[in-house]
Amino acid sequence: MGQCGITSSKTVLVFLNLIFWVEDEVNHSIQKVYNEYNGTNTDAPSRAIDYVQRQLHCCGIHNYSDWRNTRWFQESKNNSVPVSCCQPSISNCTGTLTRPADLYQEVLQKRLKEIMMYVIWAALTFASIQMLGMLCACVVLCRRSHDPAYELLVTTNSYA
Repeated sequence: MGQCGITSSKTVLVFLNLIFWVEDEVNHSIQKVYNEYNGTNTDAPSRAIDYVQRQLHCCGIHNYSDWRNTRWFQESKNNSVPVSCCQPSISNCTGTLTRPADLYQEVLQKRLKEIMMYVIWAALTFASIQMLGMLCACVVLCRRSHDPAYELLVTTNSYA
């Protein structure tokens, strides 16, 4: 019983370590895509960032000021963020940083963590159902060896 507890504790630690590793990889990948943003819709990273910002109602990774560190912001020199950061209720939003109230205030990193938690809970639920199924199979297997109702009808070696 003690070995089972140690093994399950190790499994949980490995699982938690995997979650943190995935989070670091996702953050690194997002930062890389933000650095490749060029503001055109012909470029896949640009389309992806615009789409994500519109769908998740966010601007930047941590907030809209993240755009100041991107190559696109430094090259454009217009002191603004992409229009995809603008709230749809603001009709004349240009993404300028002088009017931050026009921009989404949600944090992409926070929204992604929320989505990841749904995925993790779904995986844990599925794993729990799998474990319950294995436990039921073990119970049936154990009962089979002790209950005469589960004995074979044919006891000879010939199969007809």
